Amino acid sequence: MYRNFFKRLIDALISALALVIILIPLIILALLLLLFNKGAGAFFTQVRVGRNAELFKIVKFKTMTDERDSDGKLLPDEKRMTPIGRFVRSTSLDELPQLLNVLKGDMSLIGPRPLLEKYIPLYSIEQFRRHDVRPGITGWAQVNGRNNISWTKKFELDVWYVENTTLLLDLEILWLTLMKVIARKDITSEEPASFQPFNGKN
Repeated sequence: MYRNFFKRLIDALISALALVIILIPLIILALLLLLFNKGAGAFFTQVRVGRNAELFKIVKFKTMTDERDSDGKLLPDEKRMTPIGRFVRSTSLDELPQLLNVLKGDMSLIGPRPLLEKYIPLYSIEQFRRHDVRPGITGWAQVNGRNNISWTKKFELDVWYVENTTLLLDLEILWLTLMKVIARKDITSEEPASFQPFNGKN
């Protein structure tokens, strides 16, 4: 009952309330990013995979410029990251626009992180079960290592969450996420340069 009805209801109510409460700070932050991102805009959108492998566009605050080298290639992340972008990323404020995805129904507050479409053919049957629920802004894998664990372990944690979704577990994940954000622990980009993309084996 919780997973199939109340979870979605809670997601919609909390995301709507949160967006109303933080609307002014969000606008101010968007304007600052628009100013410092050198024409790259304030928002980052990308196609991700949602529940039942349906595609949707995730929205986040953009924390880097689109500066390129003489060959037209994007400069390394560390050279495109602005001071305000670094702060926004380190505090996970870049995730806040995803509340719009939650309100729309593409995502949940809690669930496996939505990943790239190119990974779909690489999942095992068991790993693909992570798409049985809506993806989340944070999740069980995120509070148990995030990018410091292997893809295999991350997907094991995702599937475990799918099999054990309860209100109490979601509250635990929310609390652990808050503690990590305050401590700025395991707060990194989803695919930093030092992290290997999923190749079906790792």
